[in-house]
Amino acid sequence: MIELAYIARPLIGAVIGYITNDIAIRMLFRPRTAKYVFGWKLPFTPGLIPKEKSRIAASIGDAISKNLMNREVLGKTLLADEMIDKIKNGINDFVNIQKHNNETVEQFLSHYLSADDVKSLSESVSNDLSAQIHTALSSAQLGTMIASIVVAHVMEKVKSGMLGMFGADQFIALVATPAENLLAKNINEILSNHSQEMVGTLIDDQIKNFMTIPMKNLFIGREKQIEKAELTILSLYKTLVTEQLPRILDTINISKIVESRINEMDVKESEKLILEVMNRELKAIVWLGALLGFVMGCINLLF
Repeated sequence: MIELAYIARPLIGAVIGYITNDIAIRMLFRPRTAKYVFGWKLPFTPGLIPKEKSRIAASIGDAISKNLMNREVLGKTLLADEMIDKIKNGINDFVNIQKHNNETVEQFLSHYLSADDVKSLSESVSNDLSAQIHTALSSAQLGTMIASIVVAHVMEKVKSGMLGMFGADQFIALVATPAENLLAKNINEILSNHSQEMVGTLIDDQIKNFMTIPMKNLFIGREKQIEKAELTILSLYKTLVTEQLPRILDTINISKIVESRINEMDVKESEKLILEVMNRELKAIVWLGALLGFVMGCINLLF
């Protein structure tokens, strides 16, 4: 009996430690709502996590945004040599695949865009380019330049012809300026009224032809252009990370996203998530309680 008493105390201590820690961990999540008896709210209800859910969500969001996903950490990660190498490898893999791709540009785009989207993209490119060219032609007063060259050439021919032989220089000079002004006016009016339509038609034809080109034709034998394109892409990427990352982080507000997501989760879902992540650690805490209870039971035997 005496030996049983010696064994019982440590075992009882272990059982108490195990049960105590298990209950403590369960009380983190449960009960999920406040419990009332005769109008009185029972203490420790709801559990700690349901009760402090909003504060915990704000703390987690703040910790993640300040320590795990801040500008310095993300910038360093995104500009690391490993990330740059991944981008280069991705570009090289894409180029190598396209060098053997017999699809047309239109067929290739159809994997990522609908037919309506491809049509809309083509129209948008055509309209933008034709509008820019039209604006450039209108502001450059191209008609004046053309008229000046044409009239100068005609006058030179006239002077070297029959009229020039008869000494009609004054007449030629008198006619040249009005002729140049009239021609310039007509050309400028034509460009102003019809250049966008004419240029748009030409661009539409070029886009249609471009859409029928096999993808491999855009890459085979263009190593220098591909190398320049790769350098341009990497430069744009580094510029985006360096200059735009702070603004992007301020815009998306990671802290608020995390906080809102946690607050949207119900307590049951939060419990499941935490248990999936920390199941081994929480079990270790329970068994640690058993071990401490066992040790305390052994120490109790000494007194």
